[in-house]
Amino acid sequence: MEMKQETLEKIRFQMKRVKAAGGFYAKRLEGIDPEDITSREDFEKLPFSEKADLRDAYPLGLSAVPEDEIVRIHSSSGTTGTPCIIPYTKKDVDDWAELFKRCYEIAGITKEDRIHITPGYGLWTAGIGFQLGAEKLGAMTIPMGPGNTDKQIKFMKDMRSTVLCATSSYALLLAEEIEKRGCGDKICLRKGVIGSERWGPKMRARIANELGVELYDIYGLTEVYGPGIAINCEYETGMHYFDDYLYFEVIDPKTGKNLPDGELGELVITTLEKEGAPLIRYRTHDLTRIIPDDTPCPCGRTWPRIDVILGRTDDMVKVKGVNIFPGQIEEILKDIHGASSEYQIFIDHENGRDKITLFVETPLQGDERKALEKEVRDKIKSVINVGVIPKAVEVGDLPRSEKKTTRVFDYRY
Repeated sequence: MEMKQETLEKIRFQMKRVKAAGGFYAKRLEGIDPEDITSREDFEKLPFSEKADLRDAYPLGLSAVPEDEIVRIHSSSGTTGTPCIIPYTKKDVDDWAELFKRCYEIAGITKEDRIHITPGYGLWTAGIGFQLGAEKLGAMTIPMGPGNTDKQIKFMKDMRSTVLCATSSYALLLAEEIEKRGCGDKICLRKGVIGSERWGPKMRARIANELGVELYDIYGLTEVYGPGIAINCEYETGMHYFDDYLYFEVIDPKTGKNLPDGELGELVITTLEKEGAPLIRYRTHDLTRIIPDDTPCPCGRTWPRIDVILGRTDDMVKVKGVNIFPGQIEEILKDIHGASSEYQIFIDHENGRDKITLFVETPLQGDERKALEKEVRDKIKSVINVGVIPKAVEVGDLPRSEKKTTRVFDYRY
């Protein structure tokens, strides 16, 4: 994908701002004149930034504005140790609301909808981002936050919520609970906007079928506004993102070299409009690909697209010399009859060897369950070339989460 001249101009402007601010990026870009960045090739020579850099800039070393212009701070949900503090100006908050509004509109959500928001509020960007966009759209907002499933279902029924915003894990928990209670006929949901974690096709199908909704993947990260920077449309041909606010690249995570459109790699984001904490070539560690623009989306929108997030480079575990991603397990399980969407991987070290136990939920019993375990073992060995001990368990036996579900437990260290 070619870099627009307007994009280059915005990048040069952002480089001047962060250099003038004297913070983290002033040091990172020392000796580089923004006026020398005149092509995509020039831009791709600029250094990357990573989450560790953001931690090192604690508390406000990322800020490119005077402190009296900062109206809010957020912090990444996944950060341990020193947090990443992301300052926002009023313009940043307004821009984020606009981006999220676009996402709702792409999903076919209107001001007539009633938007039921279950992700968390506070320093995490999730809940408040969903709310900002809903209010910008002009829709009724029901800011529930996470937990208290009894109250969630009561409000869904009484407020006649039409859109559910949730992590995939909590959407599944709600779907299962609604089915158990037999109150699906009193639920008015028509769409679900799901984000914050990877989810496979079987989980998607279960949530869609049990809630009777159309589902949309929404993408974002706290370091770059929050959720609401990309979403799929009704044709599910990838997630549209907004290149007037953001510049996306995909690189080889090992070499750092840019990859051609269509090839899977690590997403790198540069913010074009952000004031409080502009980011230049920020490595997200999310795995995706840029969809070539010679295959336009049937919806007619001209926003560029990335594929759904396939996982994270830091989700990978190495077992018996083999690199394993949770997404690989999901891809295998989706084609196995009787395997549910829910699974967990336990890795430990026994008698000098790594051992992988894979728990998979299934409604099958008896000989059918044993046959499923054999098929799981054989297919994983064939596709990933690693041996696992499959353990089929009842549907509902594995824990459900109100936030993100942990899939891999590594007890070797």
